[in-house]
Amino acid sequence: MTLRKVTKNSGSSQNQEAALKLVYLALQNVSKKWNTVQGWRDALRQFAMRWPERLQQGRGG
Repeated sequence: MTLRKVTKNSGSSQNQEAALKLVYLALQNVSKKWNTVQGWRDALRQFAMRWPERLQQGRGG
């Protein structure tokens, strides 16, 4: 949503390099607010059911 807002408000008269810089800076700003992954416990449960040996390897077991 943040990236869409930034690119929508910037207009279409810019070149590709300027657009990439704009997206990069927007990601830098929004990533400061990211602190948790939503639904991580549910995802971890699914991983454990599907690939238990990989989780054991990752934990050093």
